[in-house]
Amino acid sequence: MKECIAVINAGSSSIKFSVFTNDNSSSSSSGDDSLELIFKGQVDGIGVAPKFEATAPDGTILASNEWANHPDVNHKMLLDEIIQWAGENLDGREIRAVGHRVVHGGKIYSKPVLVDESVLQTLETFVALAPLHQPHNLVPIKTLAQMDPYLFQVACFDTAFHTTMPDVARNFALPRNFTQEGVHRYGFHGLSYEYIANKLPSFDLQAAKGRAVVAHLGSGASMCAMLKSKSIASTMGFTAIDGLPMGTRTGSLDPGVVLYLMRQKHMDTDDIERLLYKESGMLGISGISNDMRVLMKSDDPRAKEAVDIFVYRVKKELAGLVAALEGIDTLVFTAGIGENSPQIREQICQGLQWLGIRIDSEANRRGKPRISTSDSDVSVWVIPTNEELMIAMHTRKLMVQNTVYH
Repeated sequence: MKECIAVINAGSSSIKFSVFTNDNSSSSSSGDDSLELIFKGQVDGIGVAPKFEATAPDGTILASNEWANHPDVNHKMLLDEIIQWAGENLDGREIRAVGHRVVHGGKIYSKPVLVDESVLQTLETFVALAPLHQPHNLVPIKTLAQMDPYLFQVACFDTAFHTTMPDVARNFALPRNFTQEGVHRYGFHGLSYEYIANKLPSFDLQAAKGRAVVAHLGSGASMCAMLKSKSIASTMGFTAIDGLPMGTRTGSLDPGVVLYLMRQKHMDTDDIERLLYKESGMLGISGISNDMRVLMKSDDPRAKEAVDIFVYRVKKELAGLVAALEGIDTLVFTAGIGENSPQIREQICQGLQWLGIRIDSEANRRGKPRISTSDSDVSVWVIPTNEELMIAMHTRKLMVQNTVYH
C-alpha cells in the first residue's frame, strides 16, 4: 500500500489541507523530489459562511460544499468533514503521518518536532503569544490524536526559521525581565522563508550565499533579511501584527495609539484586538476591501491610498533590512501579492535605483523568475512559495529519523 503524508494548516477562519504521496519512503533524503501532491483543499469563511473546496494538482475541482453559519459548524466539525472526505479519496493509499503548521514555537522549538502529550502541553503555553492562531493550530493535532493515538504527527513552526536572528535584532528596549520572559521579536512566515531559502540556490547560487531580502506579500505580509540563507532580521515581531500593513492588520503602530484607544475611546482588550487584527490594514484604510486585487481595480481614491501606503511601507522596511544586512545582493517576491501582482512589484521597485535595483518591465509583466535587468546590481526574482510542501518535507525527514518506515 502506498504511503501518504497529509499537511494541515488551520487558522482562525480557514483550514487548509494537502495530501502528498511518499513514494521514496526508504530514502533518507529530505528533499521534495519524491513528494507528489495528490489533492489539496480548504474551508474558508469559518464563523461567517464556511465553504469547502478540494482540487486536483491541475486545479480541477474535486468537491465543494457550503454551510450556513451555526454554532455547531465550528473548526472541530469542519475538520471531521475534511478527514472523512480525504479518507474516501485516497484510492487505497494510507496516510502514515500528518504535518501541522503551528504559528508559535516560543523560545523552545527551533525546528520541527514529533508531537506527544508533553509537546502538546508545552504548545498550549504559547497560546498567550498567538491567541488568534495557536488555539486553532492545535485543534487538528488534538482531534487526530483522539482518533488515532499512534498517528505520527509533526509540528512545524512559523517562528523556527527566525531563531537565528541575533539578540540585537531580536530584543525590544524593555526591562530585561520582560525579555527573559519571552517578550521579544520572534518573526513569522518562517516556513515560507525556509522554502525560499531552500529554492534560491537553484535560481541564484551567489545570492543564496550572500545578502537577500525576501518579501512575503499576501493578505498576511512580512519581509525577512537573510544572510547566507539564514534569517537575521524580520519585519514581524512579538506578534503577527507588526511590520507591514496587511489585509486587515495594522502593521507597525505607535503603542501610544493603543493607550489612546483605551483611555479616550474606552475600548477594552477585545475591542482593540478586533481593531488591530480584523478591521485595519487595507480594509481599514480603504473602507472597501482587504483584497489587493479589488483595490487595484477600484477607481476610489481611498483604494489608491491603501495601495500607496502598502507600497511605501514595503520600501521603507526594505531599506531597514538592507541596513541590517549592510547591503543587498538579491530581492525575492513571493506569496499571493508578491507572486501575482506585477503592478505592485513595479511600484515597489520604482525609485530603488539607489540600491542598484532595476527591473525589466516585460519580464515583470510576464512574472518570469528573474525580473531584473542584465545590468541591475541586485538580482530580483519572483519565486512561488510552498509552505505545505515544506511541512511535508519536514514530516518525511522526521519519519526517516524515527524509523517509521517498514
